[in-house]
Amino acid sequence: SFLGIPADSYKTSWIRFAFSIGFPLAVFAGAYLFLPFYRRGKVTSAFEYLEARFGPSTRLYGALAFLISQVTRLAMVLYLLALMFATVTGLDPTICILLCGVFVAFYTVAGGIEAVVWTDVVQTIVLAIGAVLCLVEVVQFLPGGFGEIISVGLAHDKLAFTELMPDGSLRQASWTFSLSEKTALMIFFVGLTHFMAEYACNQNVVQRYCASANMHEARKALFVSCIASLAMWIFFYFLGTAFYAYYQAFPDAAAEAMLSGARKAEEILPYFISQKLPVGVTGIVLAAIFAAAMSSLDSSINAIATVSVVDVYRRHLVKNRDDKHYLSVARWIGIAASVMMIGGAWVFLVSESKTIAETGLIISSIIAGGLLGLYLLGFLTRIGDARSVGIAIGSTVLWSAYMTFIQYDSVLPAWLRVPEAMRLPIDVYYTGVIGHIVMFIAGYAMGLLLPRRPRDLTNLTVWTQDRTTLV
Repeated sequence: SFLGIPADSYKTSWIRFAFSIGFPLAVFAGAYLFLPFYRRGKVTSAFEYLEARFGPSTRLYGALAFLISQVTRLAMVLYLLALMFATVTGLDPTICILLCGVFVAFYTVAGGIEAVVWTDVVQTIVLAIGAVLCLVEVVQFLPGGFGEIISVGLAHDKLAFTELMPDGSLRQASWTFSLSEKTALMIFFVGLTHFMAEYACNQNVVQRYCASANMHEARKALFVSCIASLAMWIFFYFLGTAFYAYYQAFPDAAAEAMLSGARKAEEILPYFISQKLPVGVTGIVLAAIFAAAMSSLDSSINAIATVSVVDVYRRHLVKNRDDKHYLSVARWIGIAASVMMIGGAWVFLVSESKTIAETGLIISSIIAGGLLGLYLLGFLTRIGDARSVGIAIGSTVLWSAYMTFIQYDSVLPAWLRVPEAMRLPIDVYYTGVIGHIVMFIAGYAMGLLLPRRPRDLTNLTVWTQDRTTLV
């Protein structure tokens, strides 16, 4: 949010805010559809539900898909944090990746979920203060103040849903259904499925479902999060527009390089604070950026450790050991996740992309794994077991592999590339959306075709809930 969103709106526009419009719908579904299943089961991991509903192999798939997505997320966030640190201090970005990664890993592994919760509380407050100070400084510098941001943004289509074209121009995004191009409507669908998956099966969310005192407190937290998140995202998109207006009024070679792609767009906020803010204000904003990054990183490291131990290590590898043993293993897994985070951040550092916001959407779409479709099959139907879901998982993995291959086969020799006749006219953005649909339809269809095996589905579907067990 702090570095990626302002960079995206500075270089492009508000097009990817369409991704966030469906967020309230996902929160509502989380509060009233998904939350009760986890509160009833008193689970530690989101993927325990999959075993109860479909079997242990399905649980393992869900856990592995989640772990891949979280390691990728860790790498992106650490990359942004290190880029900011390098811009401000002048240190080599690789050194910054190592320093920031080791620091966050240490306090997360040492402190566990309690460290995650309480540091997030403080970090959120600091983050909000730092962001507001940035906008205040921009408004003070601009001759036309706040109004100039609006007028420049409107004049240059920076406050609109426009897509950046290869020639650097902005094209108005349509609200039409299309699988072959990025439209505002399709980005909305991508965002809706992303957030539905977050609130249906993301361990970062589920561990908070289960840590809440009761159902009422969990729902209250969800709705507070919804309001606060939307306000924060809008603010950060506007901050990027404010930077654009500022550098239109006061041209700067470095800022122009970030706009053209010669430099990383994500450098714009660190560059502004290092060049334009008073020393005391700079310190507060830097603390806010570190707070934002750490609140993202610690949650994911803790969730990776939990899922790795509960769903993989204890369930399939080493059973019937005491809690002390599993806690020790969880800490080592947290360290291993941190090492992968550092390596992944370096990959993002040396790679080329339009903005990290766009890259993140593409990657999350490719590695979504159809988990939302899998959970919806479990929650909303009585159909399916390990056999039918196994076929559905295979179909979804093949679909994701195909889309990944045609997206990146340009780096391969000509004889290995997918022939034009076999290329579907589908933008890679929609890999995840279609993957969820493939998972649900394939699982449902095979569940109807294969002979049914009688199973107790009490509290595992919306049709078989025992409402007296709500807590």
